[in-house]
Amino acid sequence: MSSHIEMIRKDDRLTDQIDYAYAAVVNDRTVFAAGACPLELDGSTTAPGDFEAQARKCVDNLVLALDAAGARLTDVAKYTVYVASSDQADLVRAWDVVRGAFGDHDAPATLLGVAALGYDDQLVEIEAVAVKA
Repeated sequence: MSSHIEMIRKDDRLTDQIDYAYAAVVNDRTVFAAGACPLELDGSTTAPGDFEAQARKCVDNLVLALDAAGARLTDVAKYTVYVASSDQADLVRAWDVVRGAFGDHDAPATLLGVAALGYDDQLVEIEAVAVKA
């Protein structure tokens, strides 16, 4: 059986200032979401310096990307949270927001501190893999 991959590249609720797909849907079921960034519609970074606000925007953008692919947060099978800091307290600030958004859906996750992320003033990014029900 050959695989079918559908790229989700555009959604009016997400910025068009990126040059990659927001998600890939494999065989109409598995969704690989690109790293959800704290970007506004105009492409600017949300709340420079604020880990919690950026984490909230990342979650919001992840929800929109998953929705565009026909999935929800409760379909997420694994996710990774990247935080541009070597201070564990900063990582925990972002983690608490992201983990709280998942509520009772206790998917396996990884939290990483990294040296830098891709956009100006970006502190947080979330990538996820979901399996549509």
